Amino acid sequence: MKKSEYEIILNSIAEGVFVVDLDRAIVYINDAAKKLVGVEENDVIGKRCYEVFKSSVCEKQCLLKRLIKEGKSIFDEEVEITDLFGEKIDVLVSAVPITDKSGEIVGAVETIRDISIVKELDKEIREKYTFQDIVSKNKRILEIFKILPDIAKSDSTVLISGENGTGKELFANAIHNLSYRKDKPFVKINCGALPDNLLESELFGYKKGAFTGAVKDKPGRVETAEGGTIFLDEIGDLSPAFQVKLLRFLQEREYTPLGCNKTFKADVRVLSATNKDLVKMIEEGQFRQDLYFRIKVVEINLPPLRERKGDIPLLVKHLLSKFNRTKGKRISKLSDKAMELLMRYDYPGNIRELENIIEYSFVICKDIITPQCLPSYLNKKYSRTTDGFSTLNLKIVEEELIEKALKLCDGNKSKAAKMLGISRVSLWKKLKNKQ
Repeated sequence: MKKSEYEIILNSIAEGVFVVDLDRAIVYINDAAKKLVGVEENDVIGKRCYEVFKSSVCEKQCLLKRLIKEGKSIFDEEVEITDLFGEKIDVLVSAVPITDKSGEIVGAVETIRDISIVKELDKEIREKYTFQDIVSKNKRILEIFKILPDIAKSDSTVLISGENGTGKELFANAIHNLSYRKDKPFVKINCGALPDNLLESELFGYKKGAFTGAVKDKPGRVETAEGGTIFLDEIGDLSPAFQVKLLRFLQEREYTPLGCNKTFKADVRVLSATNKDLVKMIEEGQFRQDLYFRIKVVEINLPPLRERKGDIPLLVKHLLSKFNRTKGKRISKLSDKAMELLMRYDYPGNIRELENIIEYSFVICKDIITPQCLPSYLNKKYSRTTDGFSTLNLKIVEEELIEKALKLCDGNKSKAAKMLGISRVSLWKKLKNKQ
């Protein structure tokens, strides 16, 4: 192939391409690279690349020097260059060595891709739709964003309610980080993970000899959180007996470690979270009404992901960026069909489930996430008919209807069967086949 033919090919691509020798002098530059910095070919041939591009890495982290030292190609380094008019441009730069017949590096081919528009869009998304690591453009969430700073400054107790995986802890963290207590500890305790005796010692601490195995004093989470915030997660799982003890602490802000005769004052802000309907639990005698009003001076109710599906593309973009950083991969995007599957799904596990789906895809995928990279249950959820339309798998629909009926009937199979219009035996068989 003649040189002119090579030039035609290189000038037809959107990426900037230039070639340098070992002295970093430019020996070739294509039209896209010239256009990017606003120069003519006659002005740059023979000049050092750092004189033309004025990159932010030229002096200390020259890609050519790194390439010679490491002996391998460099891909997608994000740097800043300066055009002819002094404007800064964000670009991705890659460098591939040129070798002679003996294998010695004699220069490099470098490509530059303008990402300033992408960066600008990312900035707009961060400024408009991101708040304290929470990403959303949902109207209800944006309304919470507006009042969150005022809630944080109030020092009132806050109840954050919502299904599992909706981001309750993220909002608790945001409240703490926006409050005057931000430089003090943020301490979390899961109220549903421990029996009463262990929960009391974990929350309020104990003195040496308080019980068998208490060989030394241990401070509780309340003492650890002194001056800061304590986050009581899954508060709806507290036993009625422990609800009384917690109520006393919230009323007086005083506590007594196990095995101690002295009462201590606590300077902590209390935030709590639940995935349960506490009002219904009060009606059923499972949760104290006085405790409910103590923890719910302010309530934040988080919608499930199925009610904010417009956030899915935004969350996916955020998760791609996160996993590209943490896993050292370069997954560029989701295919349209993969995104279609994600948009159709109802996410019983909410944002946490979406995060798990994307993380799984990162393990399987190499470049672009396609439907084949997604967990198999997402692909099975929808099947294609011969006319090309997507239809729900009937078995999946049946399982969902049974699940919803049981939920509405509080697990009562006879009532659920009646609601579904089938016999109790038929329902039992279907549930058995599902296992």
